[in-house]
Amino acid sequence: MSGTSPHSPLRVWWTQRPPAAGAAVMATGIVSVGLDLAGHETLSRIALVIGCAAWLGLAADVAVRLLRERARWFADAGTAGALTAVAATTVLGTRFSALGRQTLAEALLALSAVLWPVLIVRVVGHGKRRMPGGVFLGCVATQGLAVLGATLAAAESAAWLAHAALVLFWLGLVLYGLALFHFDLRQVLEGPGDQWIAGGALAISALAGSQLIAAHSARLYLWNDDDHGVLRAVTVALLVLDLAWYAVLLVAEFLRPRPRYDVRRWATVFPMGMTTVATLSVSATLDVPWLETPGEVLMWISVAAWSAVAAGAVGSARAAVRSTAPR
Repeated sequence: MSGTSPHSPLRVWWTQRPPAAGAAVMATGIVSVGLDLAGHETLSRIALVIGCAAWLGLAADVAVRLLRERARWFADAGTAGALTAVAATTVLGTRFSALGRQTLAEALLALSAVLWPVLIVRVVGHGKRRMPGGVFLGCVATQGLAVLGATLAAAESAAWLAHAALVLFWLGLVLYGLALFHFDLRQVLEGPGDQWIAGGALAISALAGSQLIAAHSARLYLWNDDDHGVLRAVTVALLVLDLAWYAVLLVAEFLRPRPRYDVRRWATVFPMGMTTVATLSVSATLDVPWLETPGEVLMWISVAAWSAVAAGAVGSARAAVRSTAPR
């Protein structure tokens, strides 16, 4: 019939999503982790189910593109947003490890480890001056591997995995420094949401440091006193810097409000949730109990932000589907 499309409006909308849409899975997954750490297991599992459903949808779409639209897949793989696939997978793996699903977590770690070198080389090779907040995703993806590696090392008593995670931890900090050099600081006031990754990358780095410290135990001797002292000092410094970024970015949101929905707003929720998780993790691992209260406050802020962005995403999807529907 003339005037109709062979594809449903929903399918047209789905195929037009940018690679950075993976940040929605990152945000949902890390909110699930934060709710778990704060003891809200039911809410945590609900968020995990939503995150897994979104991850499966994105994974299926990536597979279809790789088979049918290879040129577009390679073009997308050269953008910073492609690294959300690695980060999102490691976040879900970390949550599954906390649930005792170590085999599934290991499979997600293996998948992330295969994707990471392919994507990191392409993305870093496209670096230039005055880039948006997505430039920090190289650090985020690398530290995501470090977090999941350290988590599984503790669960499986695998020293080699902890040492590999330590290498990734330091590499992630190097990548953060490179990203900061390329970051356009004007994005703090002008960015559509992904400017928050500047702080989120420090938060996941602090979480990686915390997990590396937690992996050390009587049955898995990893670090001597000097190593432990350095890890502790660096982890605390990273959390302090992250909280400073959080404050600066929050003030910037009030000074220059940007209320319209943008898919990159998921990259605001993820750093908020990651700061929550890093704060609660450091509180437990480094025995700093007074951090629990600010950590729980930050958790509910991230849940509220997730809800607001999710509502915006639903509204945006409805509008897009209507606009692509046949007349």
